Amino acid sequence: MIDTSIAFIGGGNMAAALAGGLAGKVVSAERIHVLDPNVQSHDAWRARGASVAAQPDEALARAAVWVYAVKPQIMKEVVAQTRPWLRDTLVISVAAGLRGDTLAGWLGEGGQPHGRVIRCMPNTPALIGAGASGLAAQAGVGAADRKLATTLLSAVGEVTWVADDAALDAVTALSGSGPAYVFLVIQALIDGGVSLGLSAEQARQLALATLAGATRLAAESDESPEVLRQRVTSKGGTTAAAIGVMQAQGLEATIARAMRAAAERAREMGQEFGA
Repeated sequence: MIDTSIAFIGGGNMAAALAGGLAGKVVSAERIHVLDPNVQSHDAWRARGASVAAQPDEALARAAVWVYAVKPQIMKEVVAQTRPWLRDTLVISVAAGLRGDTLAGWLGEGGQPHGRVIRCMPNTPALIGAGASGLAAQAGVGAADRKLATTLLSAVGEVTWVADDAALDAVTALSGSGPAYVFLVIQALIDGGVSLGLSAEQARQLALATLAGATRLAAESDESPEVLRQRVTSKGGTTAAAIGVMQAQGLEATIARAMRAAAERAREMGQEFGA
């Protein structure tokens, strides 16, 4: 384990997922502090071994890493409340849409941005330790900070570094929003199975096993998903009939348009929340 103190600013689901992955594995629970105005959540945090407060206090100043895990709509207000306790602190933000340079500016003083800022886009499978997080760093983030952030976020899944906020918009469109796409496909498979005569439980079991198995095969195979698809698509067979319908309906183009819409909305949110 590493000897680093971490403060989570915001104690919601993502903070709980990250802290759950870290506590006892990467850092000791006693090294985790949580700032959350929702006092009803405090007992649960204390039960995990973390310290907790409803208002900013000296515990924030003692933390080497801050993780902002609040809604982007209230980030500016929360930054203003916590800024007096900021030292030479590594700041990681998991707020969707909010640009790293915007946050660095809010945290800075004397017209100079706070350089040690990393923006992170995790996704909901982090709740079970199977997440995918994209990270982008501001100019003041050094190699040691990158290594530390990688260690922390790897506790809840895969980590990929990208160049800047624009690339993180693409991460948002793919892995950030991606679980919802998969859930939509799962439900469509279940509904399709039921319409063909299977029970809801049978269809659910088969859909989940199929998605899990196909994903694992793609992850462990040296061949591309395209090659794997071709191997199961015999000419004139059942799979070819189904794929033909999907392609005729423009499935690939629809997914591409959906991802562009998500990336564009991420860019718009950055402008809205940074105003």
